[in-house]
Amino acid sequence: MTEQQVGAAVLDAADLTAISRAAALVRSSGTVTRMLRTLAPALDDDERKSLGAWCVPAHAAVLVFPRSAADVVDALAGLGLKAGAPTPSTVVRDRLRARYGIAPEALEVSIVRAAAPGGEGELGEIEVFCLPVPQADPAADPESVPQPQPQPGSAGGTAADGTAACLRHLVRQERVEHNEAHVAFRVTSADEVVFAGLRHLLVERAGMRPDGGGYNPHEDVTVLYFRSGAAGGSPYGRLELLMPGHRTAALAAHRLLARSEPARALLELMTGAWQTQAIAVGAELGVFDALSPDAAGPSTVAALAGRVAADTDGLGRLLRYLATLGLLVGPYGPDGDTYALTGLGELLREDAPHSMRPLALIYGGPFYESFGRLLYAVRTGRDAFLHHFGAHHFPYFAQNPPWDTVFDLSMQASSPMFGPVPAVVDRPGVDVVVDVAGGNGELMAQILGAAPRLRGVLLEREHVVAAARARLERTGTADRCTFLTGDFTRSVPGGGDVYVLSRVLHDWDDERCLEILRRCAEAMPAEAELLVVERLLPTDGAESLAVAWNLHMLCNVGGRERTLDHYRGLLAEAGFDLVDTRPLPLDGSLLRARRTTTASLSTPHRSEHA
Repeated sequence: MTEQQVGAAVLDAADLTAISRAAALVRSSGTVTRMLRTLAPALDDDERKSLGAWCVPAHAAVLVFPRSAADVVDALAGLGLKAGAPTPSTVVRDRLRARYGIAPEALEVSIVRAAAPGGEGELGEIEVFCLPVPQADPAADPESVPQPQPQPGSAGGTAADGTAACLRHLVRQERVEHNEAHVAFRVTSADEVVFAGLRHLLVERAGMRPDGGGYNPHEDVTVLYFRSGAAGGSPYGRLELLMPGHRTAALAAHRLLARSEPARALLELMTGAWQTQAIAVGAELGVFDALSPDAAGPSTVAALAGRVAADTDGLGRLLRYLATLGLLVGPYGPDGDTYALTGLGELLREDAPHSMRPLALIYGGPFYESFGRLLYAVRTGRDAFLHHFGAHHFPYFAQNPPWDTVFDLSMQASSPMFGPVPAVVDRPGVDVVVDVAGGNGELMAQILGAAPRLRGVLLEREHVVAAARARLERTGTADRCTFLTGDFTRSVPGGGDVYVLSRVLHDWDDERCLEILRRCAEAMPAEAELLVVERLLPTDGAESLAVAWNLHMLCNVGGRERTLDHYRGLLAEAGFDLVDTRPLPLDGSLLRARRTTTASLSTPHRSEHA
């Protein structure tokens, strides 16, 4: 039996062709210089040699749709390639989920790696991403793949029918677009000047289009993506450039290069307010909930308009715009009027874990109004929220339901930032955790939930304590927490082993921050530790959410984000030594501080709250 026959026995023709093409690329075009003849034909021989001198091939990748990943292993064996066991591929699964709006449980993506034949300068391996789609049974010809059928909410059908239709749509698009097919080069130098030169050569001389990038902390590697404008008919029109370390300057420069049309880029920036309102309106109407797999799933515009009480034409325009933002996929379907929810859009469902719907509402509501007075804030240095509404945002929300509830819920959206904190708290010698201005109790719930032996004390304003108690009751941890009402600028409960200030200090100016920190120092036993959760302003021009939030704090809150050195100075003035800083999700940081020796001379006694 020939290699082609072995492969055909377990895979359909389209998948076999894709894998065979990858194998051929590895075997016959393994060097960087050879592959660049296809990916970057505009480069001359000397330029290709220059790139090849600084890079080595890393891998070639392709996405296929077999009956099972085991079939791919068998097919690779038939092609003379020894494959390892399949492993889950969450990265590709999440990309497909975001692109097509399919529930993650329907995207069981795995990756099969096969070592390439030996030989200096050749690719190290082939990566085959496997997505079993048994119901689709696609043919090699993309046009023969069944079109998505009418979705639930349009002409009848079930959620399973909707998922199957979305999968068929996925297969058809991926067979045409080859979004996951790529080759990867690894840069052999750690010199950022070399990295910048390679990036410039690929964009300016080769005519490749910057296609995003990012940092993979698990492998400590920075990845820049490029797409070829002239790949000679090859599906391998995507290139990954890999460099060890976190290269923030290179990432920032790469993203700027993506804006090839300055006027278009500027228009997109200037209409950012439209995005805010479109997302807020979609959340207010319940669009993201109505399109969820737990509801009716993908739907036509007309059917969805009936469910959310909206004008069909107006809703259609909104959905088309939300699709360009990556929150929906569509329009598709027989009549080109069906939309589905993406992974990004799922975050705006009301019942999503850590739902961002409340944030969408508040950013499109009161904060949107006050941000319209940004000029006042910049000219005067005072917060525009107070100027516009006549009250600071804390008392305003408290006195204007339902915004008080929306604001409290919006704080939960950033709770993934707290993920690593419980592990820092749960250690020998820690029995009592005091959360100063603990908000709705999300962080305390995570800490007590992770460590059943710990007890907590949560200090908050009177109207917020009830929400915190309810949050801990839902997690079964309220019986181990004491809830106190009070003003943390005047006093803080004593007797704790760990004190937490989570996203508190950025709400205030330096003078009020010092008051809060001094009250903590007065209450803390000598051996206690203070944990501060905040976003840190970068000092090297690196991208960070803290930069945008710094402007937000000026306009809407009256506080500010700060650099690490700024916090170190405030802590020192209040009687603390900064002993450690750790990164947190969502560009957050965890600052660990202990009382200085002089601050420890007068040691508070444990209080009744402990």
